[in-house]
Formats: sequence, C-alpha cells, structure tokens
Amino acid sequence: MNKKGGVDMDKLSIGFIGTGVMGGSIVKHLLAAGHKVTVYTRSKHKAMPLIEAGANWADTPAQVAKSADVVMTMVGYPSDVEEVYYGDEGIFQSCKEGQIVIDLTTSSPSLAKRIAKDAAEKGMSSLDAPVSGGDIGAQNGTLSIMCGGDEKTFEHMLPLLQVFGKQIVYQGEAGAGQHTKMSNQIAIATNMIGVCEALIYAKRAGLDANKVLQSISSGAAGSWSLSNLSPRMLKGDFEPGFFVKHFLKDMKIALKEAEEMSLPLPGLRLAKEMYEELVNDGYGDKGTQVLFQSYER
Repeated sequence: MNKKGGVDMDKLSIGFIGTGVMGGSIVKHLLAAGHKVTVYTRSKHKAMPLIEAGANWADTPAQVAKSADVVMTMVGYPSDVEEVYYGDEGIFQSCKEGQIVIDLTTSSPSLAKRIAKDAAEKGMSSLDAPVSGGDIGAQNGTLSIMCGGDEKTFEHMLPLLQVFGKQIVYQGEAGAGQHTKMSNQIAIATNMIGVCEALIYAKRAGLDANKVLQSISSGAAGSWSLSNLSPRMLKGDFEPGFFVKHFLKDMKIALKEAEEMSLPLPGLRLAKEMYEELVNDGYGDKGTQVLFQSYER
C-alpha cells in the first residue's frame, strides 16, 4: 500500500469498537493485513477469539482511541454510536488531532453529520461508511462500503477499506453514506417479501423449491437475497447474518428520513410492519431470512 499524508498505510494502529457478527470478521482481515488492532466490545468474552488471534484489548472506547491512528466503530443502534463517541468514556474524550474515525454502523444521516462537524472542530477527520453484504461478505472481505465525508479523507483511507471491502464508493459529504445505505435497505426490504412469496408459491404448487431457485436465481428475478438467503430459508436456517432487530431499526430510520422529504414509501412501510411483528414474536435476534416463517405459519 501507499504512503499517504505522512502515514504508512501498512503500519496503521487501528482501534475497532464492536466485534459482532460482521465486526469480528473485519478485525480478522485487518490483523491478517498486518495492522495492529485494539478492540473493545461490551462483552470481552465475545472478543476472545480476536485477542487470541493477536488483537489487543481496551476496557473502554476512550482507551481504544488513545493510541489509534484510525478508530472504526460498528455497533448496533444510533444510540450506541452516540454513546461510543460522546459518552463519558467515549472516543471524543481521548481523541487527538489528525486522528480519523470511521463509523461502519448503519445509523442516521443526521448523527453522521454531527460526528463529522464535531470531529472537524477537534482537528480530526471522519467518514460515515456503512456496509452491505452480511456475514458472508464480511467473512470473504467483499463488503460493499458506502462512504460519506471529506473526499480527501476517503481517498486516504481507501487502501484500508479495501482490506475488507470490494465495492467501495464515495457518495458525497457527511451523511451521504448513510443515505445510500438507506436506499440499500429499502431495496432489500421489499425484495425480501418477493423472495419469500416466490418460495412459498413454489412449495404450495408442489414444486421442488431448490430446483425453482436454480431456474430463477440467474434470470431477471435474480438478487443477492434470492441467491444467498433463499437456501437458508429452505433449510430452516434462520441464524443471523444480519439481525432482524437491526434491520427493523434501519427501516425506521429510512421511513423517518422519507417522511422529512414528504416521500411515501408503501412497500417499505409494509415490510417494516411485517418485521415488527417478528420482533414482537421474539425473532429479533434471528436473521432477516426468518421472514419466511411468516408465510409458512
């Protein structure tokens, strides 16, 4: 990798906050690329495989930020993002001039803009860089990364993002990455309804649903969800590549943003209601493909 801005991109000290289903895989890629990585997550035992693989542990987000050149965050909700940046033991309590923060969480555009503004006032740079591709994309290092923020910062960080991402696009100023992710989630939400209805139709018609998938996955009906999540649905595998509760959070953010633009989105609203019912029924910690059970019941 290149040296840019006086920083050797091959020898970055990286802080990573949030080592869940996707964050843990990203940390593994960073370690494999030779970076020094310090991690924090709410439950230390969940980070033990990463610590055993060479990551350092910090007790708070503030401690993560103390020595890192770049701090990446990947947590659950906008409230969690706010806490890790602005809390009493948050990143902004021990940050330093010249540091770069990258939020990989799917969060609200307004919070991304606030972080960018406050980071700039502290002499720092920030990117909102939500990702798409689920657990499979994280494991394979092929995530799609949608970036908002200062373009020079994006160009500076691109070699680092390429360690775990494949389709990496600069979308515009702060908040643009989050708006792009909302577009992504809107497309997935209504597509998931179509995928489930196609499969249940095939089953009720007495067809072999796996053979139906062979026929339709590579045609005009093809989609990531159809190719990657339909086989899980048919096997009854509803473990999370992406949590239902987090998907519901994303849909609520998108609907709020759409309302502020006076933009009706009936398809998204329907999907939100269906996933809300799943959360109410106790499926919040399952993968988004569990929507199929709503049709099988």
